[in-house]
Amino acid sequence: MNKKEIIFILLDGFADWEGAHIAICLNQGVKPGSPVPFTVKTMSVSKEPVMSIGGFKVLPDYDMNTLPDNHAGLVLVGGMSCFTPEAEQLVPLVEKAIEESKLVAGICNASVFLGRHGFLNNIKHTSNGLDYIKQYAGDKYTGEDLYINKRAVRDGNIVTAGGTSQLEFCREILYALDADTAENIEESYQYYKGAFGPKE
Repeated sequence: MNKKEIIFILLDGFADWEGAHIAICLNQGVKPGSPVPFTVKTMSVSKEPVMSIGGFKVLPDYDMNTLPDNHAGLVLVGGMSCFTPEAEQLVPLVEKAIEESKLVAGICNASVFLGRHGFLNNIKHTSNGLDYIKQYAGDKYTGEDLYINKRAVRDGNIVTAGGTSQLEFCREILYALDADTAENIEESYQYYKGAFGPKE
């Protein structure tokens, strides 16, 4: 089976935790023994190594010039670099993915990045709080009426979440990709939430 590539976009200072659970569920299966129709690849604006907030150094698989057209979606991992000129180079890639009805997912400041470029104006979405996205997204963000105060929101193939909602972000991405049965997706979510085993 040819696995579909999900591209994790990482810029310097990306937030380690925001993509970790999604990567596991996509690269190894939602549950042990589940089908694995996806594979995880990383991309940045260049092939130079990028460093996470926690000090993990990642050598991207792709850069702006080598990203394949047949990928199945983009996961934009948050961090302060989402507000840099470097991040602006990603806008055409996001536009193209949305036009092709591919997954586009942004968490924390990556959701603000989507707001800054008008991608959230006509869809239900969330972020790090309505005041936060209004403050940092700027004039191109006019989607206030569609903001939902939830940990993660999925509208079609676009998923957004706040920076401490990585598990909910993961769950909505799995649903958007139809990665497994609803039962398995929910069981995986509950597992990572600590629903099994000791409570302290």
